[in-house]
Amino acid sequence: MRKGVLEFCILSVIQRGEVYPSDIIEEMKKANLNLLEGTLYPLLTRLKNADLLTYRWVESSSGPPRKYFSLTEKGADFYKELQATWNEMVNSVNSVTQKNGIANPVVEGETITVHPQQGETQL
Repeated sequence: MRKGVLEFCILSVIQRGEVYPSDIIEEMKKANLNLLEGTLYPLLTRLKNADLLTYRWVESSSGPPRKYFSLTEKGADFYKELQATWNEMVNSVNSVTQKNGIANPVVEGETITVHPQQGETQL
């Protein structure tokens, strides 16, 4: 996943309200974005150390206390910046891949050489 996209996805889940890490993993799985705990926890720690997240401990009747994460004010501002950047990128990609809101047709069975080598024919 491109740098920043994972952070954007995680912050998108957290900005909806306080969440437990397994909720983030479940949300990502629903979107077919597999995220392992070994990836998530260091990222949450990094975001917390950057003052983008805060957490609170909640007692659990079925085990140890749980950490629930939420955005700080700085985190909410950062999320808005990421969202604006994402929207710009989506619009730019759509302007290249679509014309009048219609996706470019998929061509099958042909090879198109963008930068032909000497002796190659460009289609």
